[in-house]
Amino acid sequence: MRRAAVLLTCLCLGLLGAPSPAAAAERAPVGWAATGTGTTGGAGGTAWTVHTRAELKEALANRGDPTAPKVIRVVGDIDGHEADDGSLLGEQDYAPGYDLAKYLSCFGEDGATWSDTRFAYCGPQRRLRQTGSNNEKAQIQLTVPSNTTLVGVGGDARLLGVFLTVNTGTNIIVRNLRLEAPVDHFTTWSPGDGTQGSWNARFDAMTVITGKHIWVDHCTFTDGRFPDRAAPLGFHGERVQRHDGLLDIEDGSDFVTVSDSRFTDHDKAILIGSGDGRGDRDRGHLKVTLVRNLFTDIAQRGPRVRFGQVHVVNNVYRGRASDTRYALGAGLESAIFSERNVFRYRDGGPALAVADYGGDRFRDTGSWFNGRPARLNAVASGLGLTSEVGWDPAEVYPYRALTSPAAVERHVLHHAGTGRPYGQP
Repeated sequence: MRRAAVLLTCLCLGLLGAPSPAAAAERAPVGWAATGTGTTGGAGGTAWTVHTRAELKEALANRGDPTAPKVIRVVGDIDGHEADDGSLLGEQDYAPGYDLAKYLSCFGEDGATWSDTRFAYCGPQRRLRQTGSNNEKAQIQLTVPSNTTLVGVGGDARLLGVFLTVNTGTNIIVRNLRLEAPVDHFTTWSPGDGTQGSWNARFDAMTVITGKHIWVDHCTFTDGRFPDRAAPLGFHGERVQRHDGLLDIEDGSDFVTVSDSRFTDHDKAILIGSGDGRGDRDRGHLKVTLVRNLFTDIAQRGPRVRFGQVHVVNNVYRGRASDTRYALGAGLESAIFSERNVFRYRDGGPALAVADYGGDRFRDTGSWFNGRPARLNAVASGLGLTSEVGWDPAEVYPYRALTSPAAVERHVLHHAGTGRPYGQP
């Protein structure tokens, strides 16, 4: 009888996507999310199981008490474009008559200048793009309130095209979910952005705005079914950029840990900090830990940081040098403490690991590039960055870093992402 009971318990835990008993230690985060009051999510609160966007929206509202503790289990696929009647909405549902080719033509052949009078349809197309963007946002954005655990059941729970946001929420866990970045049907061409202009999509897979005590764990972030290489051509022979970031952490957010997750097949992965001009909101905040994550075929922002004290430890970065701009971006007043990360870029050198975006501090301890010591402090020094970052994670919270590249890769490749076994090394 006792053996049967144990087997039944294990079966139930597996069906719920819960960790095995050996992984009980990782039911709490390490890093910044563990400091202070810690991060417990909706533990002990109302239990929800959801299968559709409408059900998820209802669970987030939690019967009119959205900030009360709650655990929301996601089963299968939830599509951000799913209407309440179950139909899937598209570009023409949000803005009937909008046409990307017409929108592009209103800038002229070189994309340098917009004119409402270039063609008779230009003014209407501009207004349709604005209206469509707002309608799409209203449909796909789902906001996670305080004291919530949002967890996928099993290995195939997906949020497809959902713009998942935290807006002033605290004590939130997002776990074991595959988040497919939304396609912005109404992305904006900005002729003055950069040397030749740039696309600016609106939606991230997940955005944390003024959030505190957030733990993102065992998730997979990706462009999924809609990679950039499949987007239509825009100006200068380049693809239209329909995605923004995978995970942005902004506007004074604090005490965030991102652990054992995968970021794959995307341009801009993780942005920490709102902008160079937002020091009034971000300075003294943006304390973030990235631990044991896998970055595969990411062009940049693994992460890019402004202002924050960010610990990047035991992560693995893999891709082709020709497709990669950089891994770690040191922005204005940032203090990145990099520790024992593994970088593997075919045909590339350690310079791919660090880039300077207006920063002046960066420190690395013991990272490896293509199997050899990366010596990233020397790389950073060549960019004008000092290794005196002004803080040491070991003085803030307890953690145990893996100390060999083989151990880091073995753990990350086995554990990172959805549907993977939980457990700390």
